[in-house]
Amino acid sequence: MTHGTKRVMTGRTLRLAAAVLAAAGAAATWSVARPVDPSNQDRRIALLVTALMDQRHMSSMRVDDEISQRALDLFLKTLDPLKLYFYKSDVEEFEKEKTRLDDYVRNGDVGFGKRVFDVFLQRVAERMAAAHRFVDMEHDFAAAEKMIRDPEKMTWTTSPAELDERWRQRVKYDLLLQIAEESSLEEAKEKLHKRYRSIGRRWEQTDNDEMLELFLSALTMSFDPHSSYMSPESFENFVIQMKLELDGIGASLESRNGETIVRRIVPGGAADRDGRLKVDDVILGVDQNNTGEMIDIVDMKLNDVVQMIRGTPKSVVRLEVKKAGGAGIGVYDITRDRIELKDSEARSEIIRRGPLGQVIDQDAGQPQASDAATPAAPAETPTGQIFERQQPGGDVFKLGVIDLPSFYMDMDGRRDGSDDYKSTSRDVRRLLEEFNREQVDMVIVDLRFNGGGSLPEAVQTTGLFIDQGPVVQVKGTDGRVQPLQDEEPGTVWNGPLMVLINKFSASASEIFAGAIQDYGRGIVVGDHATHGKGTVQQLYPLGKTLAPIDPPNYGALKMTIQKFYRPGGDSTQNRGVVSDIELPSQTTHWEVGESDLDYALKFDRVLPLQHDNYRFAGAQMIHELRRRSAERCGKSEYFAGEGKRIDNYNRRKEDAYVTLNREEFLAEIAELNTEKQQEEMFEDLQTNDQPVFPATPYNDEVVAIALDYLKLLGDQRLAVR
Repeated sequence: MTHGTKRVMTGRTLRLAAAVLAAAGAAATWSVARPVDPSNQDRRIALLVTALMDQRHMSSMRVDDEISQRALDLFLKTLDPLKLYFYKSDVEEFEKEKTRLDDYVRNGDVGFGKRVFDVFLQRVAERMAAAHRFVDMEHDFAAAEKMIRDPEKMTWTTSPAELDERWRQRVKYDLLLQIAEESSLEEAKEKLHKRYRSIGRRWEQTDNDEMLELFLSALTMSFDPHSSYMSPESFENFVIQMKLELDGIGASLESRNGETIVRRIVPGGAADRDGRLKVDDVILGVDQNNTGEMIDIVDMKLNDVVQMIRGTPKSVVRLEVKKAGGAGIGVYDITRDRIELKDSEARSEIIRRGPLGQVIDQDAGQPQASDAATPAAPAETPTGQIFERQQPGGDVFKLGVIDLPSFYMDMDGRRDGSDDYKSTSRDVRRLLEEFNREQVDMVIVDLRFNGGGSLPEAVQTTGLFIDQGPVVQVKGTDGRVQPLQDEEPGTVWNGPLMVLINKFSASASEIFAGAIQDYGRGIVVGDHATHGKGTVQQLYPLGKTLAPIDPPNYGALKMTIQKFYRPGGDSTQNRGVVSDIELPSQTTHWEVGESDLDYALKFDRVLPLQHDNYRFAGAQMIHELRRRSAERCGKSEYFAGEGKRIDNYNRRKEDAYVTLNREEFLAEIAELNTEKQQEEMFEDLQTNDQPVFPATPYNDEVVAIALDYLKLLGDQRLAVR
């Protein structure tokens, strides 16, 4: 079972994150033509998806007229979320069939999706031509003009003139964004011309598999936001993320204005060992099989480029590369290899600090002079991350930190009986055993930005911190509630525990955090609450339903089949796990939670289960930790600034309009640019050398809470039921 959620991001960031590496496979043909009429395979896929959704979805809904209407709305929102392409007359024409989509797909007919998409491609071509005209026109940036930014408050336009005016404002807005990035007006215009050409080409290159994925996912997401159809290629990429390994050169790519840019180099991968390919290099051509024939990939669809570059270990791919910064063009032959995505697995470091926050010399064990207000960068070792802080009496507290980006498991390796398959619980066990050898006083499990993953791994990882007992309750379509137990006696770590969360901690993360909280096993610190995804998805490879032996790749249906509940009976659905100690953060207020998604299932409860209670998180202790933290945050320049940013964000969120006056616009952007902040946040997560626990004012407060926690616990350092 899968148990995760996509990180909720802006459109640009989502496209960036989607460009992550994939596994070995045959090269795809560069598709430049519009999608053709649906094939027999498309019809079979539609029939399978419809039957499975009817029979096994958690909601017990069926593909009917209500789902049909929802699916049409979601399909249009997927294609045209800002109402920049379709006319009202187009939508009215589509809505004539709004109660027939269910009838169509029940008969394997997905032609409606193609009819809508054909109109969409026509509108894209018209709008891109208009956009180029508006880029070149003179704009009055001093005018007191505003543009509506909330698509929910927009209506579909009724005429080309009305849509032209919407696009004139959109282009003006895009120009101002470029100017805010310190581009000259001429540079901004050049960038937008490239962008609009790229948008047109990208949609024209949509193939049948991709269009079918969009259309059928609109249908499945009408049941709930986490049920989706994966095309064959998307299914392959999903399996890679769970296995944390792939075959290729080890480079993550991004499509930017028709160019294929190297976004990052995977540490230890083939490209990293070769050393010539760098971040921000532009790949111009690919010789897939080292035959001497270089294929020009400029304006090629990113998925097709990735398919050409990936390949079996020990094979050679040649790349024509324009070096970053215009330093010339080179041709690199790189030998592909098996790549382990180690930056997606549990990892750790060692940091030592003295009584006032100063770094302790690793060799001499003595404090070094440092500015306590500006923490020194952490010293790295290949083992766990341990904070040592010397107390006035001479004691040293050691805080072991584990960064856990996801709950992963190599399903194939486990099924095949491999001795070294990748698994979260196995890796965390190893780190905890190391912490025991190091005699740390406390463990901090960092689940910030952990979007979930494997449900069994969440249960087994929780079991490392508790004795036997229920970790989560699962309710299926029949209404029966079944507990999933930690059945292994004893614990690997029985000392004090802190769990760090934010609003991007979802799904399996919430199972772990919720169980730790219900057991009173530790404290939860971070945003007000986690994401709020309390559902479990089952992955159905569609080819196996037709041919269990040697099945064709028809993609897969990821479908919500269960809801989960904490040992205490509460669901996390829509509500999340509420932190014990909340730290001020903009992410708490961003509209990225489950409750912000269309057709999310509702919060509910089941009966609580009997489970152990440990003495690590009493109400009085949590109250005192909150008081001390609030007092420090109230004196902190960083948290004072964060409070202002939160107020500005909430105020701006209520305003449905954005100014197009240059002076006012630049002032607003300088004050708050949430989209850019989100992009930078996720870019930081993908950097090669991101430390386990960076030295930031936020993390300094986490350490301060941890030290307070240890002091309040006193001699109570073992998990006692």
